[in-house]
Amino acid sequence: MNKPRVKIRRREVSSDNKLDDNLSPLLNRIYRARKISSMDELNYGLKYLPSPLLMKGMQQAVVLLASHLKDNKKILIIGDFDADGATSTTVMMKGLRAMGIKQISFLIPDRFKFGYGLTPEIVDVAAERKPDLIITVDNGIASVDGVARAKELDMRVLVTDHHLPGNELPDADVIINPNQDGDEFPSKNIAGVGVAFYLLLALRSHLRDENWFSQQNIAEPNLAGLLDIVALGTVADVVPLDHLNRILVKQGLARINNRQACPGILALIDVAGRKVGNLAASDLGFAVAPRLNAAGRIENMSIGIECLLAEDSETAHEIAVRLDGINQERRSIEGEMKIQALNDLKKIQLDESKDMAVGLCIYDPNWHQGVIGILAARIKERFHRPVIAFAPAGDEMEGIKGSARSIPGLHIRDALDAVATRHPGLITKFGGHAMAAGLSLPEESYQAFSQAFNEEVQRQLGDMPPEKVLMTDGELNTTELDINTATSLRQAGPWGQHFPEPLFEGDFEVVEKRIVGKNHLKMQLSAGTLPVDAIMFNIQDGDELLARGRVHVVYTLDINEYRGRKSVQMMVEHMQAV
Repeated sequence: MNKPRVKIRRREVSSDNKLDDNLSPLLNRIYRARKISSMDELNYGLKYLPSPLLMKGMQQAVVLLASHLKDNKKILIIGDFDADGATSTTVMMKGLRAMGIKQISFLIPDRFKFGYGLTPEIVDVAAERKPDLIITVDNGIASVDGVARAKELDMRVLVTDHHLPGNELPDADVIINPNQDGDEFPSKNIAGVGVAFYLLLALRSHLRDENWFSQQNIAEPNLAGLLDIVALGTVADVVPLDHLNRILVKQGLARINNRQACPGILALIDVAGRKVGNLAASDLGFAVAPRLNAAGRIENMSIGIECLLAEDSETAHEIAVRLDGINQERRSIEGEMKIQALNDLKKIQLDESKDMAVGLCIYDPNWHQGVIGILAARIKERFHRPVIAFAPAGDEMEGIKGSARSIPGLHIRDALDAVATRHPGLITKFGGHAMAAGLSLPEESYQAFSQAFNEEVQRQLGDMPPEKVLMTDGELNTTELDINTATSLRQAGPWGQHFPEPLFEGDFEVVEKRIVGKNHLKMQLSAGTLPVDAIMFNIQDGDELLARGRVHVVYTLDINEYRGRKSVQMMVEHMQAV
């Protein structure tokens, strides 16, 4: 099956003078290539966080919450079933309890029964607990019908969300979402867990001004103690790491690496086989978050939240082991679905009368809806085109559900909006971000939607063939290919979405190679000096044959620790013959 073309480009570096004499020339170059123009943008102290009151509706939300606190009313947190939703729920539970709220609980919709958000059906379930106030976290901005149902049942609703609003907002008592019109908060990229954290910051300030803590003989909570959870949710939701998000992640990572994290996070790190002390944002994204996310994909995210809420290491470890097992099941299901999807795509390629769609839709009635998001991401990575994977919605819901993943240059939610506008009734509902979205539609509409989606993607992207572009930071000197450089780069983060980890390129001689695991290529590469260890994960057909003689590789620099020994290692993203 044809791979997408790969183009290697070097990042443009600002022609301005270097940022700071205390930074190495390499870091000066890397930061400037990421549009850092001032050292202030690299200051990650908490004092550089913008004021919570810049968020529209924050003052009203604080007054609403404070009144329910003082009157000892029942509060119910309703979160999403992904890692951002789980961390948002946990942060709210921990933070509000620390401020004296006693009647508080949470509810996570079962994705297989209720779907996403505050639906009327989940409101009816919530009503059985007789809450006075519902607080949504990481959802709610599109829950027009759900909020209306809550109002019918005489429940007040506080929406906290970060997803893009639609044309109609729910009639909630208060909405906090930095992406709503008229909001002056400087970061529009904050995750749901960040919004929840900011609500707690504002509430604590309000209660402090009213002498609540002294009157109730309650120790004023140190909300910085929640930043380990905030960092995990922020990284897991793959939001752009602007200055605010880098502060939250940097501060959270510092607490995790000093073992000042909740028992649940430490347990998840342990079962993932990682070691506390030198963890980076990528460790949260690739090792911890998938185990937390697996609960919401396969069973129920309440398991993940209970892990994060666990107060002792023994309980946390028991739940973490269970989550690890669920994640192994998720990987097995995903692997089978991926093989089937790739085989189906091969059949398309074998038919010379057909070309693979630029906007690709895939569907199988036997697929697991909890894994289609990951499947879409894997297929997107393989063929570098927008992908929507569909699965049946379940016995209690009609139609099929799709999970979409996009590529740079195509705003996937806007593309779905355009399809819905051009073809009324084709999509039942949709929502999401620029790079990821979800939707529902009748099964009989799948073929028509697939064609309409492909046409819309072609309209937006034009006739250019799918092409993967790797943006590098140029070459490293042979003297820079060492453990000191790797350590410096790791500490210079956090790296992530829109603030990418440094990627380098260069010509090397293949000294040695072998296959490890099922499909990982382990190599030793030389640039005329001592060989450096390198590894290329999940190789495809033909990659091993390329690893001979002289090759041009694109790679990140990492630290490999084995039996107590640390060494530099190149993580190869792409390789081609010279």
